[in-house]
Amino acid sequence: MLKKYLLLTLGTLALGLGVVGLFLPVLPTTPLLLTAAYCYLRSSPSLYRWLVNHRLLGRGLKDYLERRVVPRRAKVVALSTLWPSLLISMLLIPLPAVRLFLALVGLAVSYYILRLKERVAEA
Repeated sequence: MLKKYLLLTLGTLALGLGVVGLFLPVLPTTPLLLTAAYCYLRSSPSLYRWLVNHRLLGRGLKDYLERRVVPRRAKVVALSTLWPSLLISMLLIPLPAVRLFLALVGLAVSYYILRLKERVAEA
């Protein structure tokens, strides 16, 4: 029972932050919405259904969860916010090991994003 409430709380927090992330580029919307979906799936099937069928948030989640596809625009937005924020961080942090770590994380995330299949536009 405690696990269910913890998952509901975490899912709701992730959902709230994910929605804020739609407007603030520093918050990673997609991972937060995926976290919310994970938590809701394990704690409240009705909230999970609501989230994946939501008219604004649901389509992207469903596409990713069911077919691992994303729109090209999402890839462009992800990469165009990832690299400037990483580069700014690298400029502000003088430690070479941290800079190297950030560069490696950026390369790994970029590789993953670029390998995702793109959603085919519907006629």
